[in-house]
Amino acid sequence: MIDSSAIRERFAAVGRGLNERTRRLFAAVEARTAGYGGIPAASQATGIARSTIGRGLKDLGDAASLSGAVRRPGSGRPALTETDATLLEDLGQLLEPATKGDPLRPLRWVSKSHAKLAAGLCAMGHQVSTSTIPKLLAALQYRRQVNRKTLESVRNPDRDAQFEHINSATIAMQAAGKPVISIDTKKKEPIGPYKNAGSYYRPKGCPDHSRSTRSAAG
Repeated sequence: MIDSSAIRERFAAVGRGLNERTRRLFAAVEARTAGYGGIPAASQATGIARSTIGRGLKDLGDAASLSGAVRRPGSGRPALTETDATLLEDLGQLLEPATKGDPLRPLRWVSKSHAKLAAGLCAMGHQVSTSTIPKLLAALQYRRQVNRKTLESVRNPDRDAQFEHINSATIAMQAAGKPVISIDTKKKEPIGPYKNAGSYYRPKGCPDHSRSTRSAAG
């Protein structure tokens, strides 16, 4: 009698690392090893169709079939971009930089997470999941990028003047026997094209150009 539980246990141990071809071959080897009744037993243990296991048995007898493409031409689910002609175009509209600050657009640049892009596409009538968004973004040549500090200004020659003044005033106060208090003020964010943390999707090789926040302090 064939022990289907043993086949199931072996398949569970290696199944995640197998592709379509190697799963078929695994089930075929198990069926051949089991002998009579091996195909239905292997099918029940692995969930692979009997016809697929039969094709795997043919592959075992033909060494040439063990190389080349894993799938036959035309097999597999068609890409969403083939079945939904306007999908990429609508995603491009959601990613368009002109959506910044436009109250009539469904998405702002600050909301371009995968989940919100998927929600935006679904609201436009597309059937797409969050996990599909990275592939679509790659098809549009979008990459998540941080802004790049390329708009540096000329160094201010008086940049150290304030620190020299503080230092001289401190020495004078200490010499007069007066206390000196150092206060660390709250950080303020400069307004303008300055470098900040974080990233969002932009066309490949086209990061936003920004200034260093140090140039604002100078």
